[in-house]
Amino acid sequence: MSEESNNTNLLKQLGTNNIIILFLVILLLGASFFIGVLFTKVKMYESGSGASGPTTAGNGTAPSAQAAVPTERVAGDVKPIGKDDHFRGNPNARIALIEYSDLECPFCKRFHPTAKQVVDTYINDVMWVYRHFPIDQLHSKADKEAEAVECAYKLAGNDGFWKLTDKIFEVTPANNGLDLATLPDLAAGVGLNKQAFQTCLDSGEMAIHIEEDYQSGITAGVNGTPGNILLDTKTGKTRVIPGAVPFDQIKQAIDEMLKS
Repeated sequence: MSEESNNTNLLKQLGTNNIIILFLVILLLGASFFIGVLFTKVKMYESGSGASGPTTAGNGTAPSAQAAVPTERVAGDVKPIGKDDHFRGNPNARIALIEYSDLECPFCKRFHPTAKQVVDTYINDVMWVYRHFPIDQLHSKADKEAEAVECAYKLAGNDGFWKLTDKIFEVTPANNGLDLATLPDLAAGVGLNKQAFQTCLDSGEMAIHIEEDYQSGITAGVNGTPGNILLDTKTGKTRVIPGAVPFDQIKQAIDEMLKS
């Protein structure tokens, strides 16, 4: 084979190698971009940083952002409070704290005693309305836990609902930390019939109610948890208080609404 032929083959081989290398580089860049987008989306759900625009409601605020004053907004189309809602406090109160929550969300776990403090402080003026907003992308167990507290409601009414909800938030480490196999024992521990509870939970009959709550949250503009909406039942006006805010901050917002 001539030297010229050898050089030609070498150039062809180098050209092919360069094409392969270029393809691999493009593939690597594409994969890096996809991973970056996925990571950003997950962090958005964790921190609630995806909230944007004046009509977007509720977020779960990261701990480092707790000291900052979040932007309060008007909520979207908020589902009217009805007989299927779970109340705490005075059902005829002027102000409703509507919380869209996820039972495995660490920020919801943190906010739970704060919301209770609100209704304990404003005995006549504020009611707490709890709605489900399980974020499957982060907490795959939250849906079943939401079904569990709805089964508690079926078996023991509003009192049973809140007792099991309080207990789950008390014992779960959050972030999918609760063993679902313990749910029947937790239910029995708050006074529910264990067998009846298990039958209800296994049936999946409460899943439709969880989905209805979730969709109502989407309509209201909720994109993270806890998604907190203050509704003035007298005027119909709303204010969104994003995330696991401290009591003093939500108190200030309530006081302003009561004065109007």
